[in-house]
Amino acid sequence: MFPILFLVFVVAIKVFKKTTPNGKITVYLGKRDFIDHLDHTDPIDGVIVVENDYLQGRKVFGQVSTTYRYGREEDEVMGIKFSKELVLCRDQIIPVKKEKQETTSIQDRLLKRLGSNAYPFMFHFPQTAPCSVTLQPGDDDQGKPLGVEYAVKIFVGDNEEDKGHKRSSVSLAIKKLQYAPSIRGRRLPSSLVYKGFTFSQGKLNLEVTLDKELYYHGEKVAANVTITNNSRKAVKNIKLYVVQHCEVTMVNAQFSRHVASLETREGCPITPGASFTKQFYLVPLASSNKDRRGIALDGHLKDDDVNLASSTLVAEGKCPIEALGIVISYSIRVKLNCGTLGGELVTDVPFKLMHPAPGVIERENAMLKKSKSIDRARYENSCYTNDDDDNIIFEDFARLRLNEPE
Repeated sequence: MFPILFLVFVVAIKVFKKTTPNGKITVYLGKRDFIDHLDHTDPIDGVIVVENDYLQGRKVFGQVSTTYRYGREEDEVMGIKFSKELVLCRDQIIPVKKEKQETTSIQDRLLKRLGSNAYPFMFHFPQTAPCSVTLQPGDDDQGKPLGVEYAVKIFVGDNEEDKGHKRSSVSLAIKKLQYAPSIRGRRLPSSLVYKGFTFSQGKLNLEVTLDKELYYHGEKVAANVTITNNSRKAVKNIKLYVVQHCEVTMVNAQFSRHVASLETREGCPITPGASFTKQFYLVPLASSNKDRRGIALDGHLKDDDVNLASSTLVAEGKCPIEALGIVISYSIRVKLNCGTLGGELVTDVPFKLMHPAPGVIERENAMLKKSKSIDRARYENSCYTNDDDDNIIFEDFARLRLNEPE
């Protein structure tokens, strides 16, 4: 008789930890990325473990700080600083102030696992806190990168204003991000522009339509380009770009970077009276822009988990210009080159580029599969609906085969 084996599948939960240089305090965080859902943001929930008899009456404090760097560190001279450092929230963790403290599920599991020397803590982002963004430095940049960064600091001290000693302090870098809405929307962004030429009749028309309003990181951006040439000039070539637009609110500066590009002469020259239609694909990726200065990234913790910065969303009823930090947006830019004398015809079509919320892609695939099965069932049923004997034609495959020429 063979023994019966029972297999138990356990889902492991990844927890991040960091210990102070003296090894006396360890901080545990269930995640490093905290999501802004517009109406609320995930709380920063963690647990600290203190070695027995270490504190000797001292206190442990925690705080969440942000550094908003909007200028190069090497350009800071004569006391001028191009960064703003703020403590967003702070609290005393040990001794515990509250008799009853709310805890999350991950905290409950950690407290049960780590024992009596474990203490929970929780902080909340202010509603106006900007999302994490890092501008990729160039080869000549030596200081800290520009952007918005967050950190959780735990330290031993006498009061909340105390900075704490380096040996008994620990800092953990975290990110504040946004997920795409659960529904992408059905609006197809488009733009229709035209150009007339001096001393020449007729116009050159350009229409660009995207297949989605919102794309996930890594997806192909599909642009349908239609060109109708009613002018006397010819289109020499076509250029397409995915453009990342950055607005640095602290200094009211704006700049743009191409994060994907394509140039083609397909169908060219598009001569007077001709037209051209084709769908082009571009994939904007951080991995394709590693060496380019000024590209905005979704925070910069590790090279292997970084994406292009996501589009900035604002809560309903608020204007995008009210957003703080570095505001990110994207567009598809199409250029038609009409030669030295003809110049260029250019149009931009805006879209959003974001992270999907967990489980959204799986749900979209399931809905697509279900939709295809429904369409197939409708098609198969329609083939036999209202049929009668007169609609059926019989063919003799053997006779047809014999009559075919050799």
